[in-house]
Amino acid sequence: MNLLRKILFPFSIIYGFITSIRNLLYDNGIFKSYSFDVPVIAVGNLSVGGTGKTPQIEYLIRLLSDNYKIVTLSRGYKRKSEGFVLADGNATAEILGDEPYQFFQKFPEIQVAVDADRKNGIEQLLSQTNKPDIILLDDAFQHRKVKAGFYIMLSSYDDLFFNDFILPTGNLRESRSGADRADMIIITKCPRDISEIAQEKIKHKVRSYAQTEVLVFFSFIEYDEMLFSENEKIKLDSSVIVDNLVVAGIAKPEPFFAYLQAGQKRTMVFPDHHNFNDKDIQSILEKAGDEKIITTEKDYVRLKGKLPAGQLFYLPIRSSFVNGKNEFDKKILDYVGASTRNR
Repeated sequence: MNLLRKILFPFSIIYGFITSIRNLLYDNGIFKSYSFDVPVIAVGNLSVGGTGKTPQIEYLIRLLSDNYKIVTLSRGYKRKSEGFVLADGNATAEILGDEPYQFFQKFPEIQVAVDADRKNGIEQLLSQTNKPDIILLDDAFQHRKVKAGFYIMLSSYDDLFFNDFILPTGNLRESRSGADRADMIIITKCPRDISEIAQEKIKHKVRSYAQTEVLVFFSFIEYDEMLFSENEKIKLDSSVIVDNLVVAGIAKPEPFFAYLQAGQKRTMVFPDHHNFNDKDIQSILEKAGDEKIITTEKDYVRLKGKLPAGQLFYLPIRSSFVNGKNEFDKKILDYVGASTRNR
């Protein structure tokens, strides 16, 4: 923890007090939460950024979309539109935000919507003739105005919530005790070979803040074997990695760089959800020269059309479970099945 964050500790106390009072008002019904007659799964976290929400939402889409009509509802962070937007053929990353636009491009069989007011967004979706069977709320753990039917909380292995502090001293949006709202907790971005002993130690600490019997799973990021551009795909191997420029505008790019064995001289780092301007594009092109530009899937949707199509490639990722995949799938399918039968 750097010195500035330590100095700001009194503000963390104030921020924590405010968020705790807010949660108390919702918990006691003074602030109203709204439920809906449709399965609503909220995926979120206690901390800011970098926990792997996008690949986890994509996992749920793959699990559910063959049998149900799915819609994702996100805030649409840093989008240039306002209010409720349901993605259509005119959608862009600027209109939806990068992550919702990624869902829209990648999963044409689902609906994608954005609205900072999730209650209004759900009401708009349910007013359609073609109503969704399931709503996946992206980054909505703190959005107490809507009461989801099922809460999945994520915490990154390298920044576990029970070791963290409230903003601005740490990265928590609210107290660690907020984990008590979770129906399930996933420790993301784990080493593939994390031991059972290490898992049990983490579970014990998690359950000191969450429900005693809460299910705790462990996942890791699995990288694709191929790089994709707009018109081609190439196998990812050492000959491709060497001497190419790697660009990332995500919260925690270090694992991405490490996987691609990208040294500091061959990387460019931008803020999370960065909107690339003309100056940024020129800098990238000057540093890349004639080499390939490799980026994350999330950055690709913001860079596409701004960099040469034959030069820009992205590396897809997936969330995979260290163990317990079947148990996770069954828990989700049981919740959705029971909820849809009762409608």
